[in-house]
Amino acid sequence: MTASADRCATLRHVADRIAELDDGGGLRIGVDGVDGAGKTVLADELAAQLRVPGRPVVRVSLDDFHHVRAVRHRQGRDSPRGFWEDSYDYDRFRRDVLEPFGPGGSRRYRAAAHDLETDVVLDGEPCAADPGAVLIVDGLFLHRDELVPVWDLSVFLDVPFEETARRMADRDGTSPDPDHPGMRRYVEGQRLYFAACAPQDRATILIDNRDFAAPRIIRER
Repeated sequence: MTASADRCATLRHVADRIAELDDGGGLRIGVDGVDGAGKTVLADELAAQLRVPGRPVVRVSLDDFHHVRAVRHRQGRDSPRGFWEDSYDYDRFRRDVLEPFGPGGSRRYRAAAHDLETDVVLDGEPCAADPGAVLIVDGLFLHRDELVPVWDLSVFLDVPFEETARRMADRDGTSPDPDHPGMRRYVEGQRLYFAACAPQDRATILIDNRDFAAPRIIRER
């Protein structure tokens, strides 16, 4: 599907902001937002935009760094706090992705640490990124206290739960009602994140992504 003119303009603006930071040494970019906000799509489109002039880009998703099921559910399968606190293996993510792309890093990274379907921990051979590659990560909770300092630029996609629940229902077959008991773990877990970290305020660029065809930059710094 061809992106609209409004969407292309927003992507170009974010890409231009990244280019302003570019000193050839590599950058770490985070794309955050709640489930169903459109993080993966925007991160992929942004990567394509940056590659046009020939800049190497590495795409990683935090969804490939889940904890094993026993850890994710140790506070209960339906626990919102468990979703917020126990979903992701941040130690592996830092070691396998963030540090290799940081200042003086090796650029040797692993793009996945866990298979969510099989619950198997992965430890494959590292990949080698091209010199100066831009790292673009999409995922939940990217503006946690320990992650905020690593991003050279970050985006938060602001979409109300009423809309994201509808999108998730179309995608995953879940309830379109964000207040449904089956959605409680995820919606309330993300509200805990909002209360603890105010990601909308921490992001470099805040984008209203309710309308895929016309994302709108609300604020930037």
